[in-house]
Amino acid sequence: MKIGQLYLVATPRPGWTHHELTARVGAAIDGGVDVLQLRCKELEALPYLRLAEMILPLARAAGIPFIINDRPDVALAVGADGVHLGQNDLPVEHARRILPDRIIGRSSHEPADAERAIAERASYFAVGPVWETPTKPGRKAAGLSYVRDVAARKPPMPWFAIGGITPENIEQVIAEGASRVAVVRAILDAGDPAGAAHRLSSALSAARTLEPV
Repeated sequence: MKIGQLYLVATPRPGWTHHELTARVGAAIDGGVDVLQLRCKELEALPYLRLAEMILPLARAAGIPFIINDRPDVALAVGADGVHLGQNDLPVEHARRILPDRIIGRSSHEPADAERAIAERASYFAVGPVWETPTKPGRKAAGLSYVRDVAARKPPMPWFAIGGITPENIEQVIAEGASRVAVVRAILDAGDPAGAAHRLSSALSAARTLEPV
């Protein structure tokens, strides 16, 4: 399945019902999100699976990849398109034993992590956090320099800048060589999730039309 440009990491918020989350995710997809991840750090396997079963039809209807964070078992059980792994999760090769022929993403926070993702032949990897963000408490910003470093490497697989990216600063990561971004708050917490997604998607699409043929 094709990996797009605008990646939403859907994370439940305190006080939100599952229906609130699905409504916001649906609006985000309408606005231009073309990769979707469900990230539920605090949920055990069964409630994680049940929420994934609510979100999955939104991705299927839109024809976009649906990724589960951290849990290959949940990804397999729900029939997701893949899994996203942190630095302390399973190695890519082991995740592929559970999810053969599916998308295996990897987080990266510094050049050595990027080298690992490339060596492991991850389907894609995330680069950041570009700016400090409350969704990654305690994690120092990797900075725009890390985006620039990865862009210069010209990885053989897609990669996404992530961390504190908004419609107001996305041009900065694009200027450093990113053609894909992943976001959480910029869309989920927006008053108009569809509008926020559209602004981000439009910026990415405009940048791509300027790339040399």
